[in-house]
Amino acid sequence: MTFNHKTKQTYLFAHLIIVMVILNLWGCKSGENYVQPNLNLPDAFKALPTSQTDSLHSDTLNIGKISWKDFFEDTTLLSLIDEGLNNNLYLKQVKKESEIANESLKQSKANFFPQLTAFLEKRDDRYSQNSSTRESTKYYEGKDTPKQWYVTRANNMAAIQSSWEIDLWGKLRRIKEANQSQLQQREAFTKAVKTDIVAEIATSYYKLLMLKEQQQVAEYNLRLNDSTLSIVKLQYRAGEVSSLAITQTETQKLISASLVPQIERQIEIQKNNLNELLGEYPKEKIEVQRGLGDTRLLSEISVGVPLELIKNRPDVNAAEFALVEANAQVGVSQAMRYPSLYLNAQLGYDAIDLSNVLNPGSVFGVFVGSLTQPIFQNRKLKTRYRIALAERDIAELAFREKVIQAVADISNGMVTIQKLEEEYGLAEKRLINARKAVKESYLLFSSGYATYLEVITAQSNALESELYMVDVKMQMLIANIELYRNLGGGWN
Repeated sequence: MTFNHKTKQTYLFAHLIIVMVILNLWGCKSGENYVQPNLNLPDAFKALPTSQTDSLHSDTLNIGKISWKDFFEDTTLLSLIDEGLNNNLYLKQVKKESEIANESLKQSKANFFPQLTAFLEKRDDRYSQNSSTRESTKYYEGKDTPKQWYVTRANNMAAIQSSWEIDLWGKLRRIKEANQSQLQQREAFTKAVKTDIVAEIATSYYKLLMLKEQQQVAEYNLRLNDSTLSIVKLQYRAGEVSSLAITQTETQKLISASLVPQIERQIEIQKNNLNELLGEYPKEKIEVQRGLGDTRLLSEISVGVPLELIKNRPDVNAAEFALVEANAQVGVSQAMRYPSLYLNAQLGYDAIDLSNVLNPGSVFGVFVGSLTQPIFQNRKLKTRYRIALAERDIAELAFREKVIQAVADISNGMVTIQKLEEEYGLAEKRLINARKAVKESYLLFSSGYATYLEVITAQSNALESELYMVDVKMQMLIANIELYRNLGGGWN
């Protein structure tokens, strides 16, 4: 078999295309594949006692892996969280952004396949007989030439056009990788938002419980002040005390009374905040059926080891996906400096007369292979590549910072819980003594062995102790919630 010059060219070009396609399939990638940086994580969290270190492995119950439906036991709170996850407007926005990222990923996947375009065209250009453009004589074969108008170009076309960029250097694959990472970032961010909503609703609810309990304490203390004032007035009529005693006792009563509207104001504000988290306008909907004393959280739980933090915490995952995306963009910017291969083809029918469009003689085909190389753009493309490298370094530093922050948050949470437990024990003893002092002062006051000032002081100390006890209890609950949030729990 012999080949003429034209045949040889076609043969060589066909082989070149085959080689290019093979390279595309095998994937000669620009840039380096992502490898997670060495984070040098500690073996355990600093705040944990040494005796607990052995319990922080996979055989223990990791708080970060517990669903919020199992973490909380209050049915009212569970209902509020469920409503918030369904109706929170910010969460709905975040979900829509995830949908956009998913569509972008689908688009990047489509870049690997030829882009097909179907088109129909009818063209009929007419000019005057005095035009410099010559008429299409073939069009008028066997026909009378018009005297006023000449057709200089006429065609009717129906065709399919294909365009395909061969991914020689892995540019398209890196673009897909970047879009995939963007979607993963959005998904991780969505989980983080869910975690925040769970934590914020629970925190707001427990604050409401605290305020309700403080309201009860304030109202009870006000009744005690009323009793004290009644006794002082009896003593005044008996000439045992002066009018100053009545004035001071009334002042103390007013101080106690002013606390009630303060707490009521905070209750309404807290309800409004909670309704906002639920995606609703302020309204009287939230009914508190229990107090802080009845609230319990899970016990016998662990936080897990720091390495598990990478798997559980959504914001850490999002930071790592951002690093993966930045690494992919390095490959994209590098590939932009190399030649690009495009294959274009057309197949269809083309005829002057519409009646001949589907005639076998009207079939045409076009195949074009083009190799493009940017020139006089080296500085621009090199700068873009260096910027991509710097952005990857920034993303890695941000990822490392997020991991350190996460470990610090958990360590801080453990310290907070441990010290609040100690503080709660002291608060209990303080409250017992304060209540005992109130009883003793009343007995002594009634017997004439104590003054009204001692009674007022005892009542004031008891009020502060009661309020402090409730506040510490609330802080303990919120500290557990924050630890739960910091470990990435609640979004399942």
